[in-house]
Amino acid sequence: MTKSWTNFFDFSSGDVQDYSRTPRALPKVITSPGVISNLEDDVNNDGSSNVHLTVSRGRTIIVANSLPLHAQRDTDKWCFSLDEDSLLLQMKDGFSLGTEVTYVGSLNVDIDSSEQEEVAQKLLEDFNCIPTFLSPDLHKKFYNGFCKQQLWPLFHYMLPISPDRGDRFNRSLWQAYLSANKIFADKVMEVINPDDDYVWVHDYHLMVLPSFLRKRFSRVKLGFFLHSPFPSSEIYRTLPVREDILKSLLNSDLIGFHTFDYARHFLSCCSRMLGLDYASKRGYIGLEYFGRTVNIKILPVGVHMGRLESVLNLSSTASKVKEIREQFAGKMLILGVDDMDIFKGISLKLLAVEKLLQEHPELQGILVIVQIVNSARSTGKDVEEAKRETQLTAKKINEIYGSSGYNPVVLIEHPIPLYEKVAYYSVAECCVVNAVRDGMNLVPYKYIVCRQGTAQMDEAMTTSVKGSSRTSTLVVSEFIGCSPSLSGAIRVNPWDIDAVADALYLGITMSDAEKQLRHEKHYRYVSSHNVAYWARSFMQDLERACKDHFNKRCWRVGLGLGFRVVALSPNFRKLSTDHIVPAYKRTSRRAIFLDYDGTIMPQTSIVKTPGPEIITVVNNLCNDTKNTVFIVSGRGRRSLSEWFAPCEMLGIAAEHGYFTRWSKSSDWESSPLAPDLNWKKIAEPVMRLYTETTDGSYIETKESALVWHHQDADPDFGSCQSMELLDHLEKVLANEPVVVKRGQYIVEVKPQESSSILFYDMQGVSKGLVAEKLLTTMVDSGKPPDFVICIGDDRSDEDMFESISNTVSIPSLPKVPEIFACTVGQKPSKAKYYLDDSVEVIKMLQKLAAASGTKKPRHVSDIQVCFERLGLDS
Repeated sequence: MTKSWTNFFDFSSGDVQDYSRTPRALPKVITSPGVISNLEDDVNNDGSSNVHLTVSRGRTIIVANSLPLHAQRDTDKWCFSLDEDSLLLQMKDGFSLGTEVTYVGSLNVDIDSSEQEEVAQKLLEDFNCIPTFLSPDLHKKFYNGFCKQQLWPLFHYMLPISPDRGDRFNRSLWQAYLSANKIFADKVMEVINPDDDYVWVHDYHLMVLPSFLRKRFSRVKLGFFLHSPFPSSEIYRTLPVREDILKSLLNSDLIGFHTFDYARHFLSCCSRMLGLDYASKRGYIGLEYFGRTVNIKILPVGVHMGRLESVLNLSSTASKVKEIREQFAGKMLILGVDDMDIFKGISLKLLAVEKLLQEHPELQGILVIVQIVNSARSTGKDVEEAKRETQLTAKKINEIYGSSGYNPVVLIEHPIPLYEKVAYYSVAECCVVNAVRDGMNLVPYKYIVCRQGTAQMDEAMTTSVKGSSRTSTLVVSEFIGCSPSLSGAIRVNPWDIDAVADALYLGITMSDAEKQLRHEKHYRYVSSHNVAYWARSFMQDLERACKDHFNKRCWRVGLGLGFRVVALSPNFRKLSTDHIVPAYKRTSRRAIFLDYDGTIMPQTSIVKTPGPEIITVVNNLCNDTKNTVFIVSGRGRRSLSEWFAPCEMLGIAAEHGYFTRWSKSSDWESSPLAPDLNWKKIAEPVMRLYTETTDGSYIETKESALVWHHQDADPDFGSCQSMELLDHLEKVLANEPVVVKRGQYIVEVKPQESSSILFYDMQGVSKGLVAEKLLTTMVDSGKPPDFVICIGDDRSDEDMFESISNTVSIPSLPKVPEIFACTVGQKPSKAKYYLDDSVEVIKMLQKLAAASGTKKPRHVSDIQVCFERLGLDS
């Protein structure tokens, strides 16, 4: 067993099934002439290896369920050959010249355990492939079980509503899925050079693999591409392990989808289930996830032009084309090519043909649909029912509308070689893809390329179309991935049989000139957006997404599939009491700024009033004559005054600094604003309108501001409404002295400060401005601080961190004070330090209070002179 297997227990929820493992790691690999390195050597905790395990640097490791190989048993040994039609092999054309590509995946045959080591060595040497040998039982539960019975139907919008309609979630199959993904990850770990190699994981079979790799190598360069649809959040959220899979995918650097719809559904799931927001910047969509930006790529895969053209030029293809033209001479040929699958809509397609023949009797005896049915990729009663329904439908149509020597439906259910499919593509006047839900589906692309043909094929055909215009007609379902890229196709709802029949009639009766225009438009797209373009574009975006990997420090956080890497600034570290207490003791004028919610009071607490512990520690800090302590909060002054009534010497900055007071007995100061707040009469009715139409939203009325909250509303609708509200308020308040801002689940309207007033700018009241004002006041009073600590947890506190850093650098300060800007929680911040939660904040404040020693409580009379020097009324 590889040593990384022991970490698997961290990732499992429940018992891990005991499956047989690959006998041992791959044989030793020569990494440089004359030097042999052991692939089972330990790696450092930070994921860096002591020995380079790869032959060259900058390699691309492609991980997929199946290797791009054909396997065949020849007497007493296995023979392998490359699968020229495999997408994994064709995508190499998009990589830069000289890029080494290594494949990790399974074989489509069962290799006896006694032969696995020999086969692994052969595949590595001959094809640069690393096989993952799954036991028959594990493979059955992993692939035929969880992948095909649970993920595949769900991703195609099929819910297991009853036992007769799909298989219910099975925990043992989920454990098998985890086990298989871990084996794939182990194989990648055996050969990866994490500093230089790129890993590209493919499809829904391996959606938790990113977590395994990221846990071992925090800076692994990792991309994932989903080749199937991603369902809407209403469908996906029914999966019991929904968050585990989402969090695992977010351990990738780049996640690719075929269409915007699939990406939008994924982003919606992240928003609804994980509370994550996404943003588009300069054309790129990114999710901020614990300091890392997870990029989203939207690009449909293409076909390999060279492969199709080479098959078109085969003599066997030309012969087959001639045979087909003779067989269907005088007929109008429509083509369908589909896997035998419940989602391909084959029977719906045939019913549409029946409807077409019924409504247009003149087509009887002329119209023929050739339906090529590829082998099913899964098994089960659903597939058997779909196959039986297709056969019965075809038989019924042929009995009603067929005649001697003529069948309107020709079913080809046996496997046929690629050249024969290409021949049918070349001859068919119309191709119809009628899937009710599908991923990319490259059939339309292949049809377009084959209809374009080649000069060599034209020469070889006895009934030549040489010199004639190229034409093609496509009828495609609007529920397949390639539909958005085929703007010249006739798009249909496959469930609407009448509409599909009308589309088929339009397609076959369309003028040649229009067919030519549509074909030319499609061919330009298909030929330029081929598989090489897709692979090259993905790798370029992956390189861009990983370029900042070594600019941040990475922290491993979480257990199981909730594991994640927190990427932080190199200078960002936890605030240690051993570090701050000595600085606190050796200073004599200290400024302490504390946020309330989420900082000294837990954000999740239902009771928002401070307990005795908080009151005690705040009082102890305030009683030290060297300290100036302020609570800086967005809450109203009435609430803060009542809660902190026992704290005589505590300063309070309420409503983000709109109101401030230096002690309980001093008067409240309001910021120097125009006293006119008539703008509220304009803004409040607008906010009320959006509150009435957005379930879960509410208005918070402050003395200086109005805030519209939508954190309890539907995430997508609330976000949409907040943008609309922002635009609405900006228009109706354009001539008012206010600022309208959109924050995390809020839209806020607050007064706009005059640019002529000290400490303020045109951005309105903020914690940063009030901190700047308080510090500057201390400097002007002749008592500049030599110690500043500022603790907060949210976005508004980031302004305070930045402001303090700027203010303490002013020339009037005799020396730069010791600054401790501290955020709550490990997350990206302008602060230099962090504490994990409010519990740690209170403990740290208690240590500081203890360092002050036992002092006589300060009274109002003791600081009268101080207030006078500050120019304030006591």
